[in-house]
Amino acid sequence: MDSIIFDLDGTLWDSTAIVANAWTEYLNHTEHMNIVVTEEKLKSLFGRPMPQIAEKVFPDCSRKEQLRLLDNCCQAEHRALLKHCAPLYDDMDSTLRSLSQKYPLYIVSNCQAGYIEVFLESTGFGEYFAGHLCNGDTGADKPENLTLLMRDQGLKSPVYVGDTMGDFLSCQKAKVPFVFASYGFGEVPDPDYRIDKPSDLVRLFI
Repeated sequence: MDSIIFDLDGTLWDSTAIVANAWTEYLNHTEHMNIVVTEEKLKSLFGRPMPQIAEKVFPDCSRKEQLRLLDNCCQAEHRALLKHCAPLYDDMDSTLRSLSQKYPLYIVSNCQAGYIEVFLESTGFGEYFAGHLCNGDTGADKPENLTLLMRDQGLKSPVYVGDTMGDFLSCQKAKVPFVFASYGFGEVPDPDYRIDKPSDLVRLFI
């Protein structure tokens, strides 16, 4: 193993409460839409490409309008997350610090452009990560972005840490071993590795 690639939501932090509030406030007060976005709804959607999320949240709108609304919701969430850092999972800072001393760390997510940068700024974790890619930057889904990151960074044998079945299936397509973060949003019955808390990564790989 020469590197570790992380998913973001449900793996490094849980932003759903802040994001749900930011989306709801924006939609109610700016768009005058009677829509309440809940944490539970977001947990069921996070990890999907952004156009799929837009379709689920705004099913009665045109495709163009779905994407416009979601983009504005995302800008509202960025502002909120820069004001208030989302809750991090236990011992995340010390875990990343330890891992980064031995391996280059990366993030690959299906999120919108700018979201990973907001995470890095809000948490102060920029020093731990050597690079990142997301769906919003490339237009590609997670398997393609994993392959692209590996090619561009010269990675030969990374592992990927994520929390959903979508993450697991993406890793299978990209031929990357999968570490299931069981404390996150999803269920994966037969992962390559399983962790119940972030610090388990230190036990596994250091």
